[in-house]
Amino acid sequence: MHIRFDVPADPAYPGRVAAALSSVRLRKYGYIGAVLAAVGAIGFAVSRGFAWGDRISPLCMAMVVAGLLSMLYPPWVRLRARRRSSRYAVEGAYDITDDNIMMRSGSESGGIAWDGVTKVRDTPEFWIVYVGRMPATVIPRHLMSAEDAETLRAYMTKRGLLQLR
Repeated sequence: MHIRFDVPADPAYPGRVAAALSSVRLRKYGYIGAVLAAVGAIGFAVSRGFAWGDRISPLCMAMVVAGLLSMLYPPWVRLRARRRSSRYAVEGAYDITDDNIMMRSGSESGGIAWDGVTKVRDTPEFWIVYVGRMPATVIPRHLMSAEDAETLRAYMTKRGLLQLR
């Protein structure tokens, strides 16, 4: 297998990459926030019927506010990442073989050996490549030809790396 494709200098592309990589790490904040807000709202509703409710109500409201802020944190981080990364738009390329994934962006280049990849997660726009538990890079499917994308999908599936959404 040998797949090569170019990445144009699109100002929106680095932001989409940053959003895809950060969504993996920030998902837990949404879950924690939802639990905090739900427990706080239930606690607030239940405490209204008891004499000690006046002492517990501020704690419950603080939990609701903390939960809402926790749920708003991931979209805020993604928005900031998109805004800041737009100035990093440079031409690049991917060169994917049976042995490794080589990436070039401007004057920088780097690679990841397939032996070091632990899993690949499928998202609507990218394949997110993990080394260990951390997302290391993305492979943009929309920039590849359909045949190359299917070849790479088959290769990753054969290796047991691809995890569907």
